[in-house]
Amino acid sequence: QKDMRKAVELYTEAVELGSVEALFNLGVAYEYGEGVQKDVAKAAEFYEKAAMQGCPLSRHKLGCVEGQKRNHDRALRHFLISAKMGYKDSPETIKDMFMAGIATKEQYAEALKGYQDA
Repeated sequence: QKDMRKAVELYTEAVELGSVEALFNLGVAYEYGEGVQKDVAKAAEFYEKAAMQGCPLSRHKLGCVEGQKRNHDRALRHFLISAKMGYKDSPETIKDMFMAGIATKEQYAEALKGYQDA
C-alpha cells in the first residue's frame, strides 16, 4: 500500500508533464482503491481525460464504469469508440452485450468492422 501511495504521487507528477498513461494508471488506482481511497467517480474522470487524449483502453474502461451503473447506451458508445480505435476487447464486450440482448446485431457488426479497419 505504501508503494502504491508513492506510485500515485509519481503518476500525478507524470500527468502534470502530459502523460496519458499516467492518467489511465490514476484511474485504475482510484477505481480499485490502490494507494488512494476508492472513488469510482474520480476514476472515471481520469479515464475520461485519458480517453479524450486518444487512449483506447481508457475509453473501454469508461464503458465498463457506465455498464456497472447500468447505463448501457453510454457503455456501448464507449465500447464502439474503443473498438474503432483498435482495442481488441471492445468488440468481444459488445458481442457479450449482443448475446445478453443489450446490443443489436448491427452494433456488434459495426464494432467488428471498426476494429478491423483500425
